[in-house]
Amino acid sequence: MEVTTDAIFKALGDPTRRAIFQRLSREGEQTVHALTDFAGVSQPAVSKHLSALKLAGLVRDRRRGRETHYSAEPKGLAPLVDWMALYGAFWRDRFDRLEDLLKRMDQ
Repeated sequence: MEVTTDAIFKALGDPTRRAIFQRLSREGEQTVHALTDFAGVSQPAVSKHLSALKLAGLVRDRRRGRETHYSAEPKGLAPLVDWMALYGAFWRDRFDRLEDLLKRMDQ
């Protein structure tokens, strides 16, 4: 299943999901219990957020006994990075044109 840029934006658009993803990215694998303590919301809410992140390809899970461990999937950001590169080139071109215009106006 190919994940769209829209799905990634939607997943990371929520501040709680963004915080969970950042925590997993910085601190590595975490259990749902540890993420619930960190997030300050209920365990069912954390599970829903993790499900949304998983659907967007941003986290992966593994079962170990009764617990599920989650970790960040940095490759999941690839569509977003590609999208930003496309628009980065667009804006660099615009800023170069603006700089040229300002130089001509100063002459």
